Amino acid sequence: MPTLVPGASAKNIRFVSRCDQGGRPDGVQVILHKGHAFIGHMFSDGYSVVDVRDPLQPKTVAFVAAPKNTRSHHLQIHGDVLLAVNGPNIWAMQQYASQQDYYGKSLIDSVKTEQPFAAGLRVFDISKPASPREIAFLDMPGFGAHRIWWVGGRYAYVSVHFEGFIDHALAVIDVSDPTKPTLAGRWWLPGMNRAGGETPPASFGKRTALHHLISAGNLGFAAWRDGGFTIHDLSDPPNPKLISHRNFAPPFGGGAHTPLPLPGRKLLVLADEATSANCANGLAYTWLIDVREPSNPVSIATLPTPAEEDFCAKGAKFGPHNLHENRPGSMQTEDLIFATYHNAGLRIYDIRDAFQPKQIGYFVPPAPEKIVDQRPNPAKVIQSCDVYVDKEGLMYLTDTNAGLYILQYEGH
Repeated sequence: MPTLVPGASAKNIRFVSRCDQGGRPDGVQVILHKGHAFIGHMFSDGYSVVDVRDPLQPKTVAFVAAPKNTRSHHLQIHGDVLLAVNGPNIWAMQQYASQQDYYGKSLIDSVKTEQPFAAGLRVFDISKPASPREIAFLDMPGFGAHRIWWVGGRYAYVSVHFEGFIDHALAVIDVSDPTKPTLAGRWWLPGMNRAGGETPPASFGKRTALHHLISAGNLGFAAWRDGGFTIHDLSDPPNPKLISHRNFAPPFGGGAHTPLPLPGRKLLVLADEATSANCANGLAYTWLIDVREPSNPVSIATLPTPAEEDFCAKGAKFGPHNLHENRPGSMQTEDLIFATYHNAGLRIYDIRDAFQPKQIGYFVPPAPEKIVDQRPNPAKVIQSCDVYVDKEGLMYLTDTNAGLYILQYEGH
């Protein structure tokens, strides 16, 4: 079995295989279910299913199309139920002259379209993984849903743009009957409800929007892009109660993206998404935050920034994107952090000493074979997007152009 592919570099990670996802190599969120990888797409309107029961020979077995102009780039699975977001495929609809326009303004001020798209949450029966069957759609007027957190139970937490709001807010969806999902509750930062007469405060920065919330017990941890992060009491899920709100931007660049709680250690790992090409807005970081006292979260360290080469000069975005989220059924660890780093590939960190985290492995794929990116002036550079790690340490790495990489962690 090869340890590398031509043009790749690696440490403590072995290449296993690669799949072009049926000719749709643009991947965002990936989750495994019954030996199949379910992959949401960035540009292809829908999601794909790849049979990975033999990780040496992954086979694309299904593509589930979303309505025209509609993305299903993020999804969640529990049991035999899949929840997929629906929102406008803003890149295909040519909304932006540059990527930076998307990150630099509120959604309501940057998306202008009369083209049709679906906005809401779509539900599928995946008891037969190669043949997903739609069983429900929850219409939520606005610019649609962006990301979901759901690991079973009655409630799913979804970032949704509602009509009249400046950007994505928190929607609590009752999925106790998956064939009849209902909106059970909402929460937003004061200033987001324009239709309600609220005015965004100056502290909102360039773009304040919920990326997503991850729950741990009765606590919820939410990332709000340039609006920082919040911690919530979820003991009454339809009515989240704010415990604390912190924002590192300014002086740092914002982009709070993935809020991964480590409840056994009372830590929060917060990845700030890199949002500019060639580090034009400076470096983005992944923070380790002490949340022993949820009302007073304290940053104690950042994960080391990759430095094997000049990644800022490499092209496209360099910096954090997403983290392996310790979902039930996957590898669950509070000592290792698996992180995607855009043009720096996949990174593995040892955080047993939370004050001195160490990088212990990486895999940087070669340049994509082709570019399917519909955004203006895409660079022919990898943009590693998401990673899912199974119980055996197999890692499933997506990219916005390069397809699915299956890798094996060879830790010490």
